[in-house]
Amino acid sequence: MSNKRVLYLNGYQWLWVLYIAVAAYTTLFKYTRNIDNNYKIFRASYYHAREEKTLYGFYPLEYGDEYFYGPVFPVIIAPSALLPHGWGFLLWEIANAIAILMAIHFLPFTIRQKNQLLLLCAIEYANSIFYMQFNPAITAMILLSFILVERGREQWATLFIVLGTLIKLYPIIGLVFFLFSKNKGKFVLWSAVWSIVFLALPMLISSPAYVLNSYPQWLSALHGKVGLNAYFDSPQDICVMGVVRRITGNINIPNPPFIAAGAILFLLPLLRFSQYKSFKYRIQTLASALIFIVIFSTGAEHPTYIIAVTGVFIWMLIQDKPYTTTNIIFLVLVLVITGLGLTDAVPKFIRQPYIARYSMKAWPVIIIWGKIVYELLFKNFVAEKSKIDQQFEKFKEKDWLVKIS
Repeated sequence: MSNKRVLYLNGYQWLWVLYIAVAAYTTLFKYTRNIDNNYKIFRASYYHAREEKTLYGFYPLEYGDEYFYGPVFPVIIAPSALLPHGWGFLLWEIANAIAILMAIHFLPFTIRQKNQLLLLCAIEYANSIFYMQFNPAITAMILLSFILVERGREQWATLFIVLGTLIKLYPIIGLVFFLFSKNKGKFVLWSAVWSIVFLALPMLISSPAYVLNSYPQWLSALHGKVGLNAYFDSPQDICVMGVVRRITGNINIPNPPFIAAGAILFLLPLLRFSQYKSFKYRIQTLASALIFIVIFSTGAEHPTYIIAVTGVFIWMLIQDKPYTTTNIIFLVLVLVITGLGLTDAVPKFIRQPYIARYSMKAWPVIIIWGKIVYELLFKNFVAEKSKIDQQFEKFKEKDWLVKIS
């Protein structure tokens, strides 16, 4: 991709502008039409925590639906919640945009690879931002936990793992990067430190008893939500189990056997300790992790897939030949079915009775995850000496957390 400058910005900088502009436009569109329910839920959590009202109750006069994030989240949303509603909403959307932009910026990729990753993820990013979700930031937390472990900065990697887990559970997958850490004692120590910090942090705006009581309520709410997700018209359950339930027409198919099988497939490649020296193996494990936590979650919905799709395209871009015929087919399926399948870009007579009904949004991602796991199990990454390994060796001596040229 050309880096020619237009209005003093190069192509990579224009992609940053695009992501931030999408966030700003969404704020304007949603706020002026009073259809910002998700943000209202997030914002209200700060005031409920401050007033020591239960976070997990029903507040129909304030918003629809329920709150399902952890007790630390009200502190995270506080800077936005303290502003006037419209300005706070704008801050929330732009903060999510900047989070994923920064995380991708810190990947040990060339500018060309970052440009491609941002372009390929743009549809799913827009889906998530349009629903005012926290998923771009969740994606960023997982990416940053991996990147910081690679740089030997476990004190910051564990911050994102612990904080993300106490907000939305998904970033707990970052614990697998412990296996790649060269400072395992430091990883464990800082995980404990951050756990104490983030358990205590919400006590700044409420009482210790309130915070401690909120955690069992949160787990209970999440447990109840699992059952609510599994019905045929649910906007969630876009996962392996949901696909099987909807194709077979059997709503009673249980989750645990699928989750157990998925966990085994995800973890088995991690027994190949000799492959750890390959950066391609490690970053492909990151790609697998990003996908795994989505396709085996009954809470996976349309805007959640920014997490999984980032993993898909990281896997594609680390190949020596990213755009083989097979990969182009995968790319088109992900962009069209996963990215656009549940949007107005697809006619309703196709979208509702087929893509939505059978959770087809998940299909391409599930197939690609199977291919990723197969490679992690059987490919010799060390002997391959891939281009991404050679590229990483060149970057290793640079402070690529700041700049890669």
